[in-house]
Amino acid sequence: MQRNRPIGYAFVAPATLHLLVFALIPMGYAFYVSLYQWQLFKTERTFVGFGNYALAFGESPFWASLWHSFRFAIMAVPLGMAIALAVAILVNQKLRGVTVFRTLFYVPAIASGVAISMLWIYIYLPETGLINLTLRAFGLQSIDFLNRPEWAMPALAFMSVWTGLGPRMVLFLAGLIGIPSSLYEAAELDGATRWQSFWNITLPMLTPTTLFVLVTSTIGAMQVFTPVYMMTKGGPEGTTDVVGYHIYSEAWLNFNTGLASAKSFILLAVIVLISLLQFRLMRNSTAGSFA
Repeated sequence: MQRNRPIGYAFVAPATLHLLVFALIPMGYAFYVSLYQWQLFKTERTFVGFGNYALAFGESPFWASLWHSFRFAIMAVPLGMAIALAVAILVNQKLRGVTVFRTLFYVPAIASGVAISMLWIYIYLPETGLINLTLRAFGLQSIDFLNRPEWAMPALAFMSVWTGLGPRMVLFLAGLIGIPSSLYEAAELDGATRWQSFWNITLPMLTPTTLFVLVTSTIGAMQVFTPVYMMTKGGPEGTTDVVGYHIYSEAWLNFNTGLASAKSFILLAVIVLISLLQFRLMRNSTAGSFA
C-alpha cells in the first residue's frame, strides 16, 4: 500500500491542481476583495471588513433578486425533474433506435448557452415566434413573453426545463438501470399495476438519484445568468433580475467589485443552506417511507 501512494497522488494531482487554480484560489481572492471598498479599474481601496456584507443585507434590490432566483428555481426545478424522469422512463425501454433519442435529448446540454438563448428569443418573438404562430393557428392571441412582467419569468423557466433535460435524464436513466428487474417481476406476480410498481419500487429506489438531481438542479437554478443576460437583461420591470445578474450588474455596470464579491458569498451561503435543508427533508421523507 505504501508503495502505491505516489502513483495515486500522481493520478489525483491534475484534478487537485485544476481545483486549486480555478476554484479555491479565485474564491480566496474574491473573499479578500469582499473586505474592501474597491472600485473596478481603480488601484486605491479601503478596508471595510464586513461592511460590504452589512450593506448587502440592507439593500432591498439584492433581496428582491434573491426572491426572483427562488421563484425561478420553484418554477424550473420540480417541472424539470418530473419531465426528465418521464423521458428517462421512456428511453429506458428496449426499443430499436432508442439510443438516438437519448442523444437528441442531450444535445441542448452541450450547446452554447448564448446560442440556445438566441434560439429561444426567436421562439418567443411576439408575432413571428414559433409559439405565437402556434397560438394564432388555434385562434388565440399572441403573447409578448419576454416583455410582459407576468410572462417573462415563466418563459425563462420553461426554457431551462428544455436545456436541463439531458443531464437530468441521464442521471435518472442510470438510476433506473440500477434497479433490479426481479423487483418488478415479483410485483407483477403479486398483481401490482404499473402505477403501483412505479410508486412503490421505482420512486423509493431512485431516492439517492432524486436527491442528487434536486440539489444540483437547485444550485444551477440559483446561479442562472446567461439566459437572463441574453434575453431580458433583468426586465421587464425588474421581474427577472435574478441574483446572478444582479451581482454581474454590481461588478461590471456599477463597478463595485468589493460589494459584488460580498453578495457572491452571501449567495454561496444561501445555496449551502438550501442544499442542507433539501438533504434533511429528503432523509426524513426516506426514513418515513421505509419505516
